[in-house]
Amino acid sequence: MAEKQLTGKVPREAIVMLAIPRYAPEIIEGYRNLSDLTGTVSDAMDELGLAGAVPGSVLKPTLPGSKTIGPALTLRNIEQREQPYKGAQNRTSRMAEIEAHNLAQAGDVLVIEGIDGISNMGGISATIAKRQGEIAAIVDGGIRDVEQSRSIGFPLWSRSISSITGKWRLQTVAINGPVRIAGVQVNPGDLVVADDGGICFIPRDMVEAVLKRAREISEGEARRYADIAAGVSVPELAKKTHVYKFER
Repeated sequence: MAEKQLTGKVPREAIVMLAIPRYAPEIIEGYRNLSDLTGTVSDAMDELGLAGAVPGSVLKPTLPGSKTIGPALTLRNIEQREQPYKGAQNRTSRMAEIEAHNLAQAGDVLVIEGIDGISNMGGISATIAKRQGEIAAIVDGGIRDVEQSRSIGFPLWSRSISSITGKWRLQTVAINGPVRIAGVQVNPGDLVVADDGGICFIPRDMVEAVLKRAREISEGEARRYADIAAGVSVPELAKKTHVYKFER
């Protein structure tokens, strides 16, 4: 297969991977069918010794009620050294999420390690992402033009909303390399699971194990709700608290 034609917005060496690992539809659907998506996944990750959950109060959703499950397409921004007015006068932007959009496939989630208080992604970028088939973006930093991303149904989770553009202030230094999101290391292709409760980043080699345990927890929770609806007494409910105890 011919190599992907690049935009040239970043040096080729800044693109760590041209293609990220992706998942079979049945894996994505398995996560989608879980009850209390990120709560259940977070519990499963705890039992498996994985630290990868970020609260929804830290990275807040722009479209409440959204659920996102897909592989991480990663990007890292840093602050430019030059003063913003120089870039504004010269119309020179060093941001390059456009290259990430260029490499995206349907179902990907753009994950940006960015800068807070400055926009790392705006309405045009969200619109391109939507057209390219990306299903959401997670931004540890600021975003803007939220009315545009909402109007097209493109969900974002971000640390802040800011009208201050990153075009003259930020520089993209890596695409599809490791990033840190709210203290969690995320590698390209890790599975992103997000809803109103927060975000879980699941390492690539643990996706199936987490899904297996999450299904068991979800089934146990369903039994608990059924017992509550059936009128089982509180003392009896208390005895069944650990009906889905983890067995290694």
